[in-house]
Amino acid sequence: MIKKFLATGLTIGLVLTTAATIHAEQLSNELQRWYFKNRPAAEPLDLEKYNAYYKGDTSKKEIYLTFDEGYENGYTPIILDVLKEKNVPAAFFVTKHYITEHPDLIRRMADEGHIVANHTVRHKSSPDLTDDEMRNELIKTADAYMELMGAQIPPFFRPPMGQYSERILKITQECGYNTIFWSFAYADWEVNKQPGKEVAHKKVVGGAHNGAILLLHAVSKSNAEAMADIIDSLRTQGYEFKSLYELPNIQGVKPGGIL
Repeated sequence: MIKKFLATGLTIGLVLTTAATIHAEQLSNELQRWYFKNRPAAEPLDLEKYNAYYKGDTSKKEIYLTFDEGYENGYTPIILDVLKEKNVPAAFFVTKHYITEHPDLIRRMADEGHIVANHTVRHKSSPDLTDDEMRNELIKTADAYMELMGAQIPPFFRPPMGQYSERILKITQECGYNTIFWSFAYADWEVNKQPGKEVAHKKVVGGAHNGAILLLHAVSKSNAEAMADIIDSLRTQGYEFKSLYELPNIQGVKPGGIL
């Protein structure tokens, strides 16, 4: 059974009254792009200072499986079926409209032990937004989750398109989120240019490494078709699938707080 974890009561999204103490405007807003390539050793800046992560413990054969969900293309139920059959935890980064348009899938993700995380309202490049606009993107998505699930959204955020700045990392941290990047991704999001099951399997398995955070897009037919074989191959290589709550030094989860 997939383990569930207990958040520690971070006040996600409810920071507008304390904005004066953030001083995000003093930080660089230079656009940074987290490219779609394998980067197991990259250190673009002091990410952990802002509770931001792109990998786990590289001394352990552990994998963190994550999906971005900007819209539904019919493959998420297939992916969820495989994850349930294989008993693998995952995180799904969803937009507000995905929550409101696909409530049954959101409920299923949460009920089956997966993390449903914040991917903003409009999927805009975060550095283009003002401080208040960025907070509202987080707050409104979290509110939609609360309205549907009656629970606080898990404390994880992924910047749309991987575009961020130091200012954005500071704002999301003060809003109670861990920012999650990735150490592996590939061009899987173009629905009319799918590489096929075999290529998807080869790329994902070939890109895996100790502590990898894998980014996949659930709109991909290739990913859905290859998912079972990907999981089996990685397990054969000795990898164990972990929840983002099990990342080293992660914020917002009670140690040992398994529900």
